[in-house]
Amino acid sequence: MSTNLIRKVHHVAYRCKDAKQTVEWYGRHLGMKFILAIAEDAVPSTGEADPYMHVFLDAGGGNILAFFELPTRPEMGRDPNTPAWTQHLALEVGSMEELLAAKARLEADGIEVVGPTDHALFQSIYFFDPSGHRLELACNTHTPEMMRRLDEAKWDMINEWAVTKKAPQHARWMHDGSYKTWGRQ
Repeated sequence: MSTNLIRKVHHVAYRCKDAKQTVEWYGRHLGMKFILAIAEDAVPSTGEADPYMHVFLDAGGGNILAFFELPTRPEMGRDPNTPAWTQHLALEVGSMEELLAAKARLEADGIEVVGPTDHALFQSIYFFDPSGHRLELACNTHTPEMMRRLDEAKWDMINEWAVTKKAPQHARWMHDGSYKTWGRQ
């Protein structure tokens, strides 16, 4: 298939420990509006008896973040073989001022926040929701030149990685800070 079949992400769904707490937490801390709740005693796709509450939140720009509360299932856990920093949901904010204000609000409410972390292309803060999902708020800081260089290197990088399983150095500039001197020479 040569053309992209996908128009957009309809929604992304995660499990939560408490649907009401989740709706209130995302509304309070991230300003996400509660837009829909669906509850059933059986799973529509499989017919399996399994009561659930499915809630949907407005993540902005037509993006929907959803959660399932599954009260009859064992408590949710994490994949013990995957580091906690790996699986996360990154949400974009419009400015560094918004990012820093969000950090201050989260910390004022007793939520531990890591960052801001400078990723060259964007800066981020990281924290966990009440169900243990790692969240990232990110503010773009990239330039067209940065994106051009990454676009030119992407296939070489993925092909090298596929063979060596070692980090290719094509974009080392992102972490060594050398991009900060571009255009000043």
